[in-house]
Amino acid sequence: MKKLLSFLNRKARYQYQFLDTIVAGIALRGTEIKSIRDGQVSFTDSFCLFVENEMYVRNLHIAEYKHGNIHNHIPKRDRKLLLTKRELRKWKAKASEKGLTIVPIKLFINKKGFAKLEIALAKGKQERDKREDIKKRDMEREMKNVEDN
Repeated sequence: MKKLLSFLNRKARYQYQFLDTIVAGIALRGTEIKSIRDGQVSFTDSFCLFVENEMYVRNLHIAEYKHGNIHNHIPKRDRKLLLTKRELRKWKAKASEKGLTIVPIKLFINKKGFAKLEIALAKGKQERDKREDIKKRDMEREMKNVEDN
């Protein structure tokens, strides 16, 4: 049985409020999938954008494959997301609203061995919302500690 890999964008959960999510395929080159399987992925400053009715993920860092040769990939290239035309139209309309952006939140490999990217339509959190999340998390942690003792 294969172990399924999964990478989360924790910073996005802190900075954004997610309104809607969708899972998209991602077009990769040969050495990129090998690097993902090795766990060489970073979401730092990554986001999704539309270029001529196609959605791309930008600044998703997939490190060069350590056993690659001269045909190794570029670590921070734009990667095309594989969605249907209907989904692309729907998300383009939603993303054009003021204050909304599309961010990648999870990269995983499914049972068939394909890399998938979960993306979310997000709205930036205010500073007070971030503080409230921290308070709520601390309260839950304290409650759990009290229950365990």
